[in-house]
Amino acid sequence: MSRPRPASFGLLVVGLGVAGVPLDTAVNIAFPAITAAFDLQVRSIQWIVICYVLTYTSLMLVFGKLGDLLGYRLIFQVGLLISAVAFVLCALAPSFGWLLLFRVLQGIGAALAISVAPALATSLYDERDRSRALGAYAGLFSLAWALGPLLGGALVDRWGWGGVFWFRAPVAVLALMLSGVLPAPERAAGRRFDWLGSGLLAFWISALLLALALAQMPGGGVWLPLGLAIAGINALIVFAMHQASFSEPILRLSLFRDLDFSLLNLMSLAVSLVGFAVLLLVPYHLAGIVRLSATWGGAVLAVSAVGMILGSALAGRLWGGKRQKRNALVGIILVIAATVVIGQSADRSALAAMAVALLCQGIGLGLFQVAYTDIVTGSLPVHDRGVAGSLAMVTRTLGTVASATLLSALFQQVRQAALDGGHTAEAAFLRAFETTFTAAAVFLLITLGATLLRRRMWQS
Repeated sequence: MSRPRPASFGLLVVGLGVAGVPLDTAVNIAFPAITAAFDLQVRSIQWIVICYVLTYTSLMLVFGKLGDLLGYRLIFQVGLLISAVAFVLCALAPSFGWLLLFRVLQGIGAALAISVAPALATSLYDERDRSRALGAYAGLFSLAWALGPLLGGALVDRWGWGGVFWFRAPVAVLALMLSGVLPAPERAAGRRFDWLGSGLLAFWISALLLALALAQMPGGGVWLPLGLAIAGINALIVFAMHQASFSEPILRLSLFRDLDFSLLNLMSLAVSLVGFAVLLLVPYHLAGIVRLSATWGGAVLAVSAVGMILGSALAGRLWGGKRQKRNALVGIILVIAATVVIGQSADRSALAAMAVALLCQGIGLGLFQVAYTDIVTGSLPVHDRGVAGSLAMVTRTLGTVASATLLSALFQQVRQAALDGGHTAEAAFLRAFETTFTAAAVFLLITLGATLLRRRMWQS
């Protein structure tokens, strides 16, 4: 057997290191078990997502910039170490409050590792092979995403919800042991880190997202969310002013003067919002309506990840470089069509149709995400690749948090209205499920339609 090329082996190490993030889909299949273990309402489970995702979303750009300055491998290794500790603590959490705290720690580790992973992946290959490197990286990411529900379901059935955290600790440790094959960190001479800007950036992202989450909580009031939103907006204004005057900004805001670039980032947020509806609601559909075990439910969810693997591979080989916009557009159209079908396939007799729709939605997500990341990466200088990869993940995870808050609120409102109208619990769930997915698809269709008014955005 031939020895693997160093670049290929390095890419595998990067994929193994970031696997803990997409493997978090194992936690989604454990939602019903966690809800039961801590005697929670379904609405409360969103904090499992929010505490984790909000943390790494608010820190990724900061850590990406640190990677640009201190070296990507060093930041990657620190992230793996923190992640390994966090997985163990989450599995041992004695209460829901402690679990949420340890999820924050897990988010810090994830932000460190994933912020520099795309930059590490592309640094292993020639620049002309950037599209294929990102496609291969996204394929590895999607493979872990697929394994998450499969492993998670089996682990929950055998060892309870804690198993979805335990199994990732040795994965992080193994990646840390192998990380020495990655390019050595090189400190960027003459480049300063913006501590004030980092604090402002983390604060305004977390404040705005937390305000969004609290605003739709029952009995939460309006003053705290409003205060957080105002504070976040003010921090954003100060951040923008500070970045304009700092010699080494975390993110060059002048990029967003390009309307096409700004709209593409908006589309990434919208696509991620719609895509996360599957992980948010389908586990409850499979467990409560179809009556599948956690293992079989995980297998059905994994179909979407298989589609993402196929989509990622296609995006790396179909239209590379400037023609990636075609991949992005085709991906969005697939996501819209498949989301409608998923909502219409809520009846237990339509499981096969739902599986096909999950596969198609996954292909669409894979096409769009690789194309979007490639476009953003090519828009920034090579020495800012950490920021480029982080920006791609930030818009993706902003959409995830928005989905966890807005779509869960819509689902609960429609479900409660159906119950109040005399529907059975199952009928109320089915109505809310269909309404939520249809609304998500319509939202993405309207967003796409708005961007199509600017034809040049989608032209190569």
